Amino acid sequence: MSVVRHVLGLSGGRDSASLAVYMAQHRPELEIEYFFTDTGKELPEVYEYLGRLEGFLGRPILRLNPDRDFDFWLRQYNNFLPSPRTRWCTRQLKIRPFESWLWPSLDAGVRVVSYVAIRSDENYREGYSSTHPNLTVELPFREAAIDKAAVIDLLEASGLGLPAYYDWRSRSGCTFCFFQQKIEWVRLMERHPDEFEEAKSYEKNALEHGSPFTWSQGESLIELAAPERVAQIRADHERRLERAAARRPRNQLRPDSDLIDNDELYGQAKVCLTCHK
Repeated sequence: MSVVRHVLGLSGGRDSASLAVYMAQHRPELEIEYFFTDTGKELPEVYEYLGRLEGFLGRPILRLNPDRDFDFWLRQYNNFLPSPRTRWCTRQLKIRPFESWLWPSLDAGVRVVSYVAIRSDENYREGYSSTHPNLTVELPFREAAIDKAAVIDLLEASGLGLPAYYDWRSRSGCTFCFFQQKIEWVRLMERHPDEFEEAKSYEKNALEHGSPFTWSQGESLIELAAPERVAQIRADHERRLERAAARRPRNQLRPDSDLIDNDELYGQAKVCLTCHK
């Protein structure tokens, strides 16, 4: 019989955590290897949540670390910040360590099954595109018709609940992820001022070296952090909340469904699957 490894990547987000819970409950016979690729620029809430998830699973979550850090790759890309068009951060800090970890096994003839948390209500998403014939990607949530509401139910029923950053941010990822909405940058500044200042310093350095990108589209973090601009961002966010609440029918059976996340307010960006699931 050929050797088969089962792996499940965790981003620190609700979908991959919920898939880990689901697989532990529905496929307990599988010896799944859970892993997290640590860029070194993650939110503190992510590390706390991974610790709680390890406790639920009763097994360790392997930490994969890139052989070169963000600063190294920033220099390699001529101090140009990553952006939605040039996602070198995902390629170098997430996918590359994953491939370095698994490729020796794959090349040795081991078949690897990777479970990815694409929900049934995310038909536009595609999973990790394997370039190795021995790597297979499976989508249990799509097969079981599990959508966003069911993902949240799984986490609540397990006792884990949502990661704490969902109180102010719509997804996991690096502290300076360019997919953040402007209101999330404001909240990062308030909740994690050191990380916000680090993002500002990266941006300033990149602009000085000719990078055409800022972390937030259309303005620098220095401009975004000005008190009058913060007030504008807050006001816009409140108007969006009011409009969204007025359009929504209230569900008496699922009061939590009345909570409106930023994807609903601003449109769901086609974010990096590897980082944000």
